[in-house]
Amino acid sequence: MKITADNLRASLAKGLSPVYLVTGDDPLLTSEACDAIRAKARAAGFTGRELHFVERGFDWNDLRASTQSLSLFAERRIVELRMPTGSPGDGADTIIELAAAKPDDILLLIITDRLDGRALSTKWATAVEQHGTVVQVWPIDLPKLPAWIEERLGRHGLRAEGTAASLIADRVEGNLLAAHQEIEKLALLHPPGPLTAEAVLEEVVDSARYDVLQLGEVAMRGQAARALRILRGLRQEGTELTLVLWGVNKDLHWLARVEYMVRNGQTPDAAMNAEYVWRPRQAAMRQALSRLKGPAILGLLTDAARVDRAIKGALKRDPWVEMEALIARLAGVRLARAA
Repeated sequence: MKITADNLRASLAKGLSPVYLVTGDDPLLTSEACDAIRAKARAAGFTGRELHFVERGFDWNDLRASTQSLSLFAERRIVELRMPTGSPGDGADTIIELAAAKPDDILLLIITDRLDGRALSTKWATAVEQHGTVVQVWPIDLPKLPAWIEERLGRHGLRAEGTAASLIADRVEGNLLAAHQEIEKLALLHPPGPLTAEAVLEEVVDSARYDVLQLGEVAMRGQAARALRILRGLRQEGTELTLVLWGVNKDLHWLARVEYMVRNGQTPDAAMNAEYVWRPRQAAMRQALSRLKGPAILGLLTDAARVDRAIKGALKRDPWVEMEALIARLAGVRLARAA
């Protein structure tokens, strides 16, 4: 069975599966999904817990021997297999055997970073889906984040008024762990009842995670204000502009090559896969391709060259101002170009 994290509690209410695969990138949501499974397992009598970290040199025979031997006093155990890369390597057969065996005294919990469709179609992941439950943990989209925050505040008896939830969402920039921490802090500082925007402004710190690689993606999506806020955050954090330009330049060169291939008859998906565009960026690149054609992309590459010259002192302009103009244009803002 394959479900999302949103459906996990309803699934657990119907009973436990003998094996779970929890896969996702967000640490808070993934941790909460695993906690819900552990709590249900403990209530069902799985009082022991055994951790295995799959890394280079991991001995799958040790795991097989552990699961085939009775624990002390025949204790029922959660056997937790943490596999960050999502690839068991030569341990795939062991996972298939454990999933099919369904031992009464063991609940197998496999935790990985997010697996794509190809990885979820491998034999070992298919075996887990066939004999147990695959839980896919999807990130919260930014437009849905205020509603997510309102629901979490409601668990503490707090009712977000006006723009309170949106203010928290703006401050944490999609960082759910930071949002969770701010909600917990607000619950400690305020009694149950209404929570105003003024209270949020006083209490919530700016917890945005500014990421060089996030900048180009947000700009390609056409989110100009957010992209410029990320750029300002990178500058305030002391990020080298050379590194920022490298990240954006990579997206621009991808755009140029993919747009050329699309213009010559390929589908956007085929072109992006041929150019090895990172899968998380493909949706943003489709949006950029819908409004940017060859001449516009060439202009952006020229802008990037201006930023590079300004960084090196060959152009007597503020390189950060030039970078702001590049990001704004990539996001769809029409600006006149300086000579």
